[in-house]
Amino acid sequence: MSPILYNLAKSILFRFNPETAHEMTLAGLRMAEKLRVLSLFAPRKVEDPVTVMGIKFPNRVGLAAGMDKQANTVAAFGRLGFGFVEVGTLTPRPQPGNPKPRCFRCIPQQAIINHMGINNPGIDKGVENIREIKRFNGVLGVNISKNKVTPNDEASKDYLACMREAWPVADYIAINFSCPNVPNLCNLAKAAPAAELLALLKSEQTNLSNDTGRYVPIVMKVSPDMEEAQIKELSQVFLDSQLDGLICSNTTTTRIGVENHPAAAQSGGMSGKPLYNRANETLEAFAKELKGAIPIIGVGGITSADDAVKKIQLGASLVQLYSGFIYKGPNLIRDCARAIKEQCPVNA
Repeated sequence: MSPILYNLAKSILFRFNPETAHEMTLAGLRMAEKLRVLSLFAPRKVEDPVTVMGIKFPNRVGLAAGMDKQANTVAAFGRLGFGFVEVGTLTPRPQPGNPKPRCFRCIPQQAIINHMGINNPGIDKGVENIREIKRFNGVLGVNISKNKVTPNDEASKDYLACMREAWPVADYIAINFSCPNVPNLCNLAKAAPAAELLALLKSEQTNLSNDTGRYVPIVMKVSPDMEEAQIKELSQVFLDSQLDGLICSNTTTTRIGVENHPAAAQSGGMSGKPLYNRANETLEAFAKELKGAIPIIGVGGITSADDAVKKIQLGASLVQLYSGFIYKGPNLIRDCARAIKEQCPVNA
């Protein structure tokens, strides 16, 4: 896509509040895909096949969860050049999320602060939307979590319910237990509850695999706000449980880099460029502990091709975009995928 064309579209969309602009953008992408004109504006998809978690990915650049909350725009995102798309987060029952306004741009810093509260249509509707996908040549991840009203000691029931529903349509299932916008959810990421939850998920994974003859990897999405000791403890839990993959990382509750922006006073998680260093530190720490035994998907703060390459060099097998895609546009997908292919060859 021409940078001039994207900057024009962005200048119009940024006149609206972020959530409205988001909905307008996804509606426009779906319409363009339906009319089969999206390929006229989208950059050519970079072919850089790699096998991770037993899955063949067309390239190593994906879309992070949170963008396609309803799982109804997957084909359009695939057309833009993503090798994989992660939808959700989806919960057992629909939930409206937190009161609006709940999403804020920090434009000079290329950051976004949100306290959306995992608003989504519920796992049943999400799976229904996935079944209607046409013309998507990529890998699909389904990100799941518990409902806000479900207490932590009953959270496993929610995760298991979502896992069973997502199993037939997902290439991998991502467990969101690190979203800062759901009260106390991050407490599940302490070693003992994480081990208990993962044991139940892995047991159900075995049962479903035996019943269906199909293995669907489980990945856990961690916070960038953990201390070194917690990273070490969780790493051991993941190794002991033979976790299939790790997503590193979610949004941060810190405001490093946006301290003087009016939106910094808002609660919730921050994504975008200011998250980059903190996410990389967490990625590097987990990579050191896991020693290649568990593949990592690096996400957080990617706004350039060099940023994406750095995550691969730090130990990620794949990367995901979110806020950088909003600020930079579809060409960022191509630039990242091309740079990774050239600078980090698969068989090197």
